[in-house]
Amino acid sequence: MAAVTAVALVPRRAQAGPPYVTDDPEPVEYRHWEIYLATMPDFTHAAATGTAPHLEVNYGVVTNVQLHTIVPLAYARPSGGPTHYGPGDIELGMKVRFVQERDLVPMVGTFPMLELPVGDQGKGLGTGRLHGLVPLWLQKSIGPWTTYGGAGYWWNPGTGNRSFWYFGWLVQRRLSELATLGAELYYTTPDQTDGGRNLRFNAGLVVDLTEYHHLLASGGRSIVGEHTFQGYLAYQLTL
Repeated sequence: MAAVTAVALVPRRAQAGPPYVTDDPEPVEYRHWEIYLATMPDFTHAAATGTAPHLEVNYGVVTNVQLHTIVPLAYARPSGGPTHYGPGDIELGMKVRFVQERDLVPMVGTFPMLELPVGDQGKGLGTGRLHGLVPLWLQKSIGPWTTYGGAGYWWNPGTGNRSFWYFGWLVQRRLSELATLGAELYYTTPDQTDGGRNLRFNAGLVVDLTEYHHLLASGGRSIVGEHTFQGYLAYQLTL
């Protein structure tokens, strides 16, 4: 169960730029909403974990500032063990853009987050500790191409845990008015005292059904570190 707890929230901890793990510095427009109903499976040799579903809500509270929350129902199933299902740790955040994109200048912002220990740690549904992230994100667009990424520091308290760094970068291309295709690489330093570094990739697709309704999906696996497969699937409503 300790192994399940260690991996249960790793995909969601940095999940902020659906359908990717790497985030961008662009907040939701003032008085606009983004609402996601999503699931995030994660598979290792030790366990299957994830959210099914989670609700994500983003709101442009003032110009250049977005409020953010994720409220999940989480599951954890150790290999050969019972499946546990229930509330997971709640994520709160605020995205702030402080440099607008110009011809030779990228957009720059930050997106601090807190993970509230709501999930049952004994069942692998939460970490049992308050966690926090302080990142810096950059973005630049050229025609149909957009690239963004950056780095962040995760405060990760608890016995056997260690705070760690996250680095990620993404490239995506608008294929048509309907679809946008992208891919990302992201890297984390060890988050456990006896753990190792991790390097993963994802490929993703965003389908804009209408101005308000969207489908998002991504999937990938580990390159360095524990053998892992991860995914993301969501319906998004923008208002």
